[in-house]
Amino acid sequence: MPLQSMTGFARREGTCGRYRWAWELRSVNGKGLDLRLRLPAGTEHLETEVRKLAGECFSRGNMQVNLNVSASETGVEPVINQGALSAVLSLREQLRDVIDPSPLRLDTLLSIRGIVDFREPEEQEGERVARDGDILSGLRQALADMTSMREGEGVALYRVLLEQIDRIEMLTGEIDADPSRSVAAITARLASQIALVMDGGSKVDPDRLYAEVAMLAAKADIREEIDRLRTHVTAARDLLKKGGPVGRKLDFLSQEFNRESNTICSKSNTAAVTAAGIELKVVIDQFREQVQNLE
Repeated sequence: MPLQSMTGFARREGTCGRYRWAWELRSVNGKGLDLRLRLPAGTEHLETEVRKLAGECFSRGNMQVNLNVSASETGVEPVINQGALSAVLSLREQLRDVIDPSPLRLDTLLSIRGIVDFREPEEQEGERVARDGDILSGLRQALADMTSMREGEGVALYRVLLEQIDRIEMLTGEIDADPSRSVAAITARLASQIALVMDGGSKVDPDRLYAEVAMLAAKADIREEIDRLRTHVTAARDLLKKGGPVGRKLDFLSQEFNRESNTICSKSNTAAVTAAGIELKVVIDQFREQVQNLE
């Protein structure tokens, strides 16, 4: 599966009968899939299906899903208020000996408030089903458009993250290969430090001194941290190649990268290793920032 960014936008619109609809989708970074729907009156029953379709496409991201629906203004029909009409006719019958007995004209009836009203025709079941089906079809297209956009950004992120992982691996190799970590260099450095202590005239048991120095040397060794960094590098590459929603796992690895780099810097006793460790931390921070954009 391709990688996806959590940033995306899509818009689809169309018409069905006398209705015009438009979907607008926006997505940004989020810990999980958080859908915020805005559905107009009369379409609230679509919410369950909308959430289902979005959940099938995405697993993470804060998404705003807006739907606008409008009906044609020409779709109106006259509605006769039968009660009001009957009341007017009954009143005329009661007053037939008082008023003009000629039949009521249509224009006269229309001029009486409340006799005739003009409103949108009631929606028939078949019309509603057709409209809902067309609207949901448009949503599927909008979701596909957003998926395409998020995958396009995912391709760009893949290249950036791979370069950063390569950089982490290179810096790890530089730290591992630093001359200060060779057996000869460590031996010479410890011997020099012991000589300084002994030349100072301190009354220290040589055996005890060598034991303490050996313990300190063991604590300062960064072999384990280097090995774990290389393991994390392999795991990160495998996740990128696997694709799909791997953002959470890569975020966890970035935290582990940072933990090992911090330990290396704290244990370092040479300027070269410290400098490489600091640069390693910078690259890891950049890696983590980019990972926050992945689904």
